[in-house]
Amino acid sequence: MTSTSEQPLMVARTADAADEANPYLLGVYAPVGEEIDAEDLQVIGEIPKDLNGVYLRNGPNPRFAPEGRYHWFDGDGMIHAVHLENGRARYRNRWVRTKAFEAESAAGKALWTGVMENPKDNPFGNSHGLGLKDNANTDVVFHRGRILATWYLCGSPYAVDPLSLETLGADDFLGTLAGDMMAHPKVDETTGELFWFDYGPRPPYLRYGVISADGRVVRTTDIELPGPRLPHDMAITERYAVLMDLPLVQDLAAAKQGRHKLHFDRSLPSRFGVMPRYGDGSQIRWFEASPCYIYHVVNAWEEGDEVVLDVCRVQRPQPRADAHTPLAKMLSYLRLDAQLHRYRFDLRTGACRETPLDDDNTEFPTVDARGVGRRNRYSYAVHISPESTLKFDGLVRRDDLAGTKTEYRFGPGRWGSEAPFAPREGAAAGSADGYLVTFVQDEREGRSELDIFDAADLAAGPVARVLLPQRVPLGFHATWVRADQLENLRP
Repeated sequence: MTSTSEQPLMVARTADAADEANPYLLGVYAPVGEEIDAEDLQVIGEIPKDLNGVYLRNGPNPRFAPEGRYHWFDGDGMIHAVHLENGRARYRNRWVRTKAFEAESAAGKALWTGVMENPKDNPFGNSHGLGLKDNANTDVVFHRGRILATWYLCGSPYAVDPLSLETLGADDFLGTLAGDMMAHPKVDETTGELFWFDYGPRPPYLRYGVISADGRVVRTTDIELPGPRLPHDMAITERYAVLMDLPLVQDLAAAKQGRHKLHFDRSLPSRFGVMPRYGDGSQIRWFEASPCYIYHVVNAWEEGDEVVLDVCRVQRPQPRADAHTPLAKMLSYLRLDAQLHRYRFDLRTGACRETPLDDDNTEFPTVDARGVGRRNRYSYAVHISPESTLKFDGLVRRDDLAGTKTEYRFGPGRWGSEAPFAPREGAAAGSADGYLVTFVQDEREGRSELDIFDAADLAAGPVARVLLPQRVPLGFHATWVRADQLENLRP
């Protein structure tokens, strides 16, 4: 095992006594302070020989002691990766070296306050002038031979080498991207295109774009909204893009002061805009549904004249009424209560139908990445623990054709990460012929591991457990990059 740190790395500690009880800086969330490489990891069981590729997971890992009150969304992005090849495993972790990370590294201390503080005295933020640290800590998306590390409030997508984890810099797509990108752009593996949107506190509130397979922005268009919103995800089908105008709105008075403050306006409907993938804002058709918030899309597809959208739907995206302090509000806000929900948008009649599919609390959904935008039979998600902080206590596989689901729980004190589907080499797209891969942290033993499940037999438990050389803090999104994608890396 080797450390590749260029200089001593400071493990973040609480900023003041008020943060001593902040659980998102402690225990299973506490940041790690070293970047390391480790080969030939110990395995319990046997890594399948037909599972070759790399699992990457992003998440917040503050390098320096936070200034002011810390929110889980504030931490510097760090990617942890396990590369599987011919039954062997190696581990690597690196911070995403954003402009903000480099500025704080040069200063030797934190320069930004987070979302629970007033950012008026902070250095630069995103292109919309929001003075929060654009830290690329949210998602990891594979496109054109590189990983894009993205930020939840819409920031610069940072290109990262999927094997070395070297930060290649903010990706402007050959000089054609002017502005920022939301956290969850969608890749159509059939065409090689990437679909995205950009939003901010001032008009135009929403902008939609398409990036071609050769890495250039080939389409952008403004989308009219009634005011500033906080859309987090989108969907694509073979012919359409689906955008959202949800009633989690930005507080205008706070925005004028440069502060980030949200309000869930239950008097407003949820609106879904369906437009041609290569269309412009004048071609969008809006469909209204009951008020809610949606963090993450499962998938979307077309059935005749209908566009079908599956999501994890949050009915009450706001702090509990008894949360009176900033820390209490953050803790309650992050206690997700999301259920699988389906919308049908009839392009012929303009009607919208919505149907709950499950009442269990599940989130961070995935499907076979080769079938995004096409009808899927299987989807996968993490199960949300009832604990006071956001923890994933198990995995769920849903068979939409059979109308059934299969579950697995990690066990007491064991918490997982987003688990993308990793197809078995040679497996057909859309089948369950493959694996689910996830980090699991055991808080009792202070140890982390990579667990590999047979996707067709989830309830049987992991077929292999790869023991990791250091603890991996709980974090956000993950992806699986197949060996055939790694073989075709572009310079």
